[in-house]
Amino acid sequence: MSHELDCRGQVCPRPIIELAKALPSVAVGELLAVVADDPAARHDVVAWCRMRGQEYVGEELTADGVARYVVRRTS
Repeated sequence: MSHELDCRGQVCPRPIIELAKALPSVAVGELLAVVADDPAARHDVVAWCRMRGQEYVGEELTADGVARYVVRRTS
């Protein structure tokens, strides 16, 4: 993953705020991953992508078992 935000230990809405701040630094078509252990992030990232017109690619697990939510910048 070329762009990844480590938001472990951050609670809602901080992972989404960090995602929104970081997205402009990612080229259109590239991926940005948010690693978050807050259970709300699972729903928040999907909803944020829908509201902002970005592509939610899916969820993976990091080596230590924390969720990684992957977003593709579309605009």
